Amino acid sequence: MPESASLRTPSFSRRLTSAIAQWVDSDYVPEGADKMRNEPDKVDWIRCIPFIILHAGCFGVIWVGFSAFAAWSTLFLYVVRMFAVTGIYHRYFSHKTYSTSRGGQFFLALWGATTVQRGGLWWAYHHRHHHQHSDDPEDVHSPHVHGFLWSHIGWITSRRNFPTDYSTIKDLAKFPELVWLNRFDTVVPVLFAAAMYGFGALLETYAPGLGTNGAQMLVWGFFVSTTALFHGTACINSMAHLMGRRRFKTSDDSRNSFILAIICLGEGWHNNHHRYQSSTRNGFYWWEVDITYYGLKALSWTGLIWGLKPVPKSVMEEAARADHAASIAAAQLAAHTHPDVSSLKKVVPAAAAIAVATATASQITVPKKAEDPAMHRDVSAQTHGMKPDQKA
Repeated sequence: MPESASLRTPSFSRRLTSAIAQWVDSDYVPEGADKMRNEPDKVDWIRCIPFIILHAGCFGVIWVGFSAFAAWSTLFLYVVRMFAVTGIYHRYFSHKTYSTSRGGQFFLALWGATTVQRGGLWWAYHHRHHHQHSDDPEDVHSPHVHGFLWSHIGWITSRRNFPTDYSTIKDLAKFPELVWLNRFDTVVPVLFAAAMYGFGALLETYAPGLGTNGAQMLVWGFFVSTTALFHGTACINSMAHLMGRRRFKTSDDSRNSFILAIICLGEGWHNNHHRYQSSTRNGFYWWEVDITYYGLKALSWTGLIWGLKPVPKSVMEEAARADHAASIAAAQLAAHTHPDVSSLKKVVPAAAAIAVATATASQITVPKKAEDPAMHRDVSAQTHGMKPDQKA
């Protein structure tokens, strides 16, 4: 063997051993988490093998076939687990927009772990970091800094983004059960995949009329649904800062998109969220569909969660001023580019003309308001919101 190759072999062997160990224990970082986080951005193909297998598993539909039950199960599991991403990993672990008990918190963490999007603490760490550095060079998944593909999928394949910085999520890291789920983040996904296979096998035996089986439910219920779930979630990173309208002139380029709100159950009202992160709802108005908020409201009726945080009156007043300014600007633009609008004003109230023009507005420009502390609130400094007798 050439000397240069022999020198590379130990390094590759250590990298391979480390990557395999991290498939089981995501906190296994023998060289130190800080050192890994300071590495340059590049794809670590060995560490990403499970991620590749997840996508490759979707091709199993060629062999397991199709059934209506499997297809509807895929959609159902997408919605239920997208709610776990948006309502649990995002609005609870990342922003603490409502409260729960310690037992309820663990249940929510288990639910979130079925999404196969790493542990809740890793997710919260990266999301809080995103808000602190949104669309700045330090933002690991900004499409404006790194490009569309990297913001959508590339960043999650880079070694430097694997470790969890527990020092930034001290409010969560004080719970050993959450740290365990975060550290061994493949346990729940593996059990979930096994459950899908077992469920399909039971249906094949006891409900053969449904036309499904273990392998089919594994492929459709786990691989297809989970892959779609990942890319749906990733659309917020890659597209919610590129497409849509801006109601608030925040320091980043976050935008509101109805399409993304449907795909991600309300997360598409991203500009709203970046203006005020502490609200349980992202859709500030009734016509801004926010399915996640509706689900959290329903959960609050069961007593599992409570203390859902509203949008402050001052923020809603700011939104009204921004919308009004946008309506006036849109009407003026329409009158300038479409002379027929002037004729329209002669026969209908001016308010109606402004409403018509507003519907065609594509960009809102309003004076930027001095940042409210809630815009970039350090969530880790907040109290956990548990009942006194249920705190650790």
